[in-house]
Amino acid sequence: MKIAVASDHAGFPLKKVLIPFIEKLGHQVIDCGTDSPDKSVDYPDFAYKAGQAVLSGEAERAVMVCGSGVGACVAANKIKGIRAGLCHDTYSAHQAVEHDNINMLCLGARVIGVEPAYEIVAAYIGARFSNGERHCRRLDKVLAIEAGRKP
Repeated sequence: MKIAVASDHAGFPLKKVLIPFIEKLGHQVIDCGTDSPDKSVDYPDFAYKAGQAVLSGEAERAVMVCGSGVGACVAANKIKGIRAGLCHDTYSAHQAVEHDNINMLCLGARVIGVEPAYEIVAAYIGARFSNGERHCRRLDKVLAIEAGRKP
């Protein structure tokens, strides 16, 4: 699977170790920046880059890291077609794909450590959407909201 990975300056140190971890799991990484923790940058710019990689088909999923994960998640969810989830545990990361079909995982580098991040990313990448009737029905309602219609 191709995974777009991006971060702002606060998320850079975690992004830097996640890339080889994802590659070790057998996936190809598309690095969407940033490239340093030393220069302050804005998380929406990088959430957008990772989201566009998914929407264009260049990547199947994305991982976005900022300080708390919250800002990245808010920004990513403004991109039509992106369903981002802020997950700091393996259960949420796995279920968010299985039930909600998220295509971007957001993480807070100042919230979780490296080892939990590895486990969360592995759970996210390893999960598949269930295609269960109730999950498809709910996803259709989310898509209706995204299109400006009543669910």
